[in-house]
Amino acid sequence: MRLLVLLSRFPYPLDKGDKLRAFHQLRMLAAAHEIHLFAVSDEAVSAQAEAAVRPLCRGGLTVVRLRRPGIAASMGRALASGLPLQVGYFQSPAARRQLAAVIRDFAPEHIYCQLIRMAEYLRPLAGKLPMTLDYMDVFSAGMARRAGQAPAWQRPVMALEARRLAAYEAEVFDWFAHHTIISDQDRQLVQHPNRGGIRIVPNGIALDYFAPRPAAAKAYEVLFCGNMAYHPNVDAACFLAEEIMPLVRQQCPAARLLVAGTTPTARVQALATAHVTVSGWVPDIRDAYAAARVFVAPMRVGTGLQNKLLEAMAMQLPCVTTTLANNALQGVPTQDLLVADSAAALAAAIVGLLTNAVAADQLARQGHEFVAQHYDWAGATAHLNSLLTGPV
Repeated sequence: MRLLVLLSRFPYPLDKGDKLRAFHQLRMLAAAHEIHLFAVSDEAVSAQAEAAVRPLCRGGLTVVRLRRPGIAASMGRALASGLPLQVGYFQSPAARRQLAAVIRDFAPEHIYCQLIRMAEYLRPLAGKLPMTLDYMDVFSAGMARRAGQAPAWQRPVMALEARRLAAYEAEVFDWFAHHTIISDQDRQLVQHPNRGGIRIVPNGIALDYFAPRPAAAKAYEVLFCGNMAYHPNVDAACFLAEEIMPLVRQQCPAARLLVAGTTPTARVQALATAHVTVSGWVPDIRDAYAAARVFVAPMRVGTGLQNKLLEAMAMQLPCVTTTLANNALQGVPTQDLLVADSAAALAAAIVGLLTNAVAADQLARQGHEFVAQHYDWAGATAHLNSLLTGPV
């Protein structure tokens, strides 16, 4: 089948959750379909990145660069027209023209659109071509949670954006024949009466890549990683370094924290102390996982499935997280991972693992078995493929 895939970022390197999901889905779907990938990108795409993706795109590869003046103009138009800024940011007249040419020349039999960010490009095609939308996350819910924690001067803007996102998520539903999302927790947040028909397509984990390194030296007691310019990760890193780790060090005075991940904000960089290392970009994130004794993902805002938890559990680290994150993961608390929400309870869980090696090893083994059983890219993408190839 000729399959046109629309992305709001180029899917390599794998430094963000949407890129990771897109790359592995492309990798699985390319065996069965002739794919033309159409991506917009607000950053330059390296030759190395293009070389990693091009073999998956037998039908062609189109990348449209978004630049700051055009982004600013598009966001201004979105603000005036009622579109969410999250959508307006990725709109480009040049991209619209190039997409029309791709559709004319490639003649896709199905269009797969990742995220509502790209849905606006397909508004004119509603009802004319078979199309599938991957909501992945519910942006409106994440923005509403951010508004609740934001400084007072930011709250009205964020609240408005959350309302616009919720309305848009419901509006675009009717343009697509099929819909996917990453978890049932997110599905319940879509404000459309037919949300029950959205198919859950989880992420997977490459177990041969994220393999345990039991003999690795442990330079840190605690690790948190992710895109450190992404607000939910910034909030979690600050919560961990400023509120949780001081309580941990009351029991384990030498406990060291590594905060690893690309593009740390100034707020994250300021967390660095004698006990906290902020590494920035790590060429091989597996080195960070292997260097820590416990992985902690104290997520308080955001939506979707935390790939960082899948990776840490695959590498056989004992994991601690919050109810919000585990609602998407669906691990069994105390069996597959530890779940707590307050700083005191999270600190107690960390201390328990640092001071009881037997319990930590058992939790790590059970966590590894859990992701191996439930999170597989081939199985997850098979659910998506059944939609793409099934009746409209």
